[in-house]
Amino acid sequence: MPVSLTVCGAARTVTGSCLLFDSDGTRFLVDCGMFQGPKTLKALNHEPFPFDPRGIDFVLLTHAHIDHAGLLPKLVKQGFRGRIHATPATTDLCSVMLPDSGHIQETEVEQLNRRNRRRGRDGMLAPIYTAADAERAMGAFSPIEPGAWLKPGKGIRARWWPAGHMLGAASIEIEVAGPPALRLLVSGDIGPDAGGLQQGPEAPASLDHVICESTYGDEDRPAVTPEARRAELAKLVRWAAERQGTMLIPSFAVERAQEVVFDLVRLMQEGLAPRALIHIDSPLASRATRIFTRHADTMPEGAAMRDALASPLVRHVQDANESRELARAEGFGIVLAGSGMCDAGRIRHHLKQHLHEANALVTLVGYQASGTLGRLLQDGARRVRIQGETFGVAARIAMMQGYSGHADGPELGRWIAARGPIAGSVFLVHGEEEAIEGLAKRVEGRGIVPADRILRPVLDQSYTLAPGAAPVAIAAPGRRGDAASVGRPDWHNARAALLLGIEDAIERAPDEASRNALLERLRQALQ
Repeated sequence: MPVSLTVCGAARTVTGSCLLFDSDGTRFLVDCGMFQGPKTLKALNHEPFPFDPRGIDFVLLTHAHIDHAGLLPKLVKQGFRGRIHATPATTDLCSVMLPDSGHIQETEVEQLNRRNRRRGRDGMLAPIYTAADAERAMGAFSPIEPGAWLKPGKGIRARWWPAGHMLGAASIEIEVAGPPALRLLVSGDIGPDAGGLQQGPEAPASLDHVICESTYGDEDRPAVTPEARRAELAKLVRWAAERQGTMLIPSFAVERAQEVVFDLVRLMQEGLAPRALIHIDSPLASRATRIFTRHADTMPEGAAMRDALASPLVRHVQDANESRELARAEGFGIVLAGSGMCDAGRIRHHLKQHLHEANALVTLVGYQASGTLGRLLQDGARRVRIQGETFGVAARIAMMQGYSGHADGPELGRWIAARGPIAGSVFLVHGEEEAIEGLAKRVEGRGIVPADRILRPVLDQSYTLAPGAAPVAIAAPGRRGDAASVGRPDWHNARAALLLGIEDAIERAPDEASRNALLERLRQALQ
């Protein structure tokens, strides 16, 4: 029986994962994530879903990261009354991550409305959902153990396979009754073969269609052992300590924060790095740490990790005023704060305070999406804008390998090849265009499926899927935005770059007459 698939997110971008399936009138989602990155991309979070939430029968969730789970409270708020099926660890993490997301939205909307009032702008914005909405959404969750078959709808069964990406993360195998049966696999986010907190990924073979993430599909990262990673981290800690500077680590609150803290504590205990308090300046990371401790037995080094997270070297910063005081502190210190791409959360006021300091160190330990502040810093920007203000960048920016929760291109290629034989197609999602093309070449080179069956969907594109056959594209009226350019730097990025360029040109002008002439040309251009 044919099944339709609509890619409602993470199409040529790395956020907003959401796949809509329709099997003989049973409609369900795999993931329902929030869009992050450029402002035009984030604006999609405020638009109506491209489907009626009341008509969705159930949701299968791969993992708890906000780009995969972040719009579930909106889904429930707008009428979804089915069940959300996820692993126990994912359910526990969502219980803290989704309310935190709601709280952040409430806070940021309040701040933005206050700024707009000061600027004399009309209209009041509302959060996508509140912390209370997220708490209510948790009532829809139904935990399912990995490996156990679930029958969530008529003629449909699913089971979760360890993805190795983060605590509780899974790939989801879906089987739709035939004859013949249709077998699908949604990768979720795939972890590296080795080096992280989790065991390596596992998944079934002999499938009709595979829908695979491609975050690092064009990269062949050098293999970094945990020992080499810690040695590099130790050098960075010593660099900051010798210069009595602040070491800022923008960190995703779940998995990356706990993994970095684990390494820092171990280095200090072994005398390989100067001892210092490790400040976790993220209430979400603190709550997630307690969940990691609860599920430590599922991880290869769980006991050691549990001890490290309980070390007296680790200090949890809860109060916002305490966080601001910490940002003003001088001398050597280590601060982990969200968000991992520097676009939200407490890391922003730490960056405002320290980016101009030559003895400060910003250590990036995760993926930085196009258009985010983290990507600008990674790419060497010397001036950036944060919440409407301009800041010079004199701090050292270091990008650390070895902490990624994503497989690189060769690992993804091997993962897809191991799913064979694949009788139908491979969809490449959750990646920017360069990454998708890089992974497509790896798949083509293995002869896994013909080149014309490696699909690169755009936002809201739909297909009919059948056993052993190539997908058939379906007309998709009413796509949101410019589907082909979603996720790229947008006019907000261009405006910020222009304003920084104007400021630089004015400052470089040799005298007052030159500045006045430049300002006059700008005024004329605006008329």
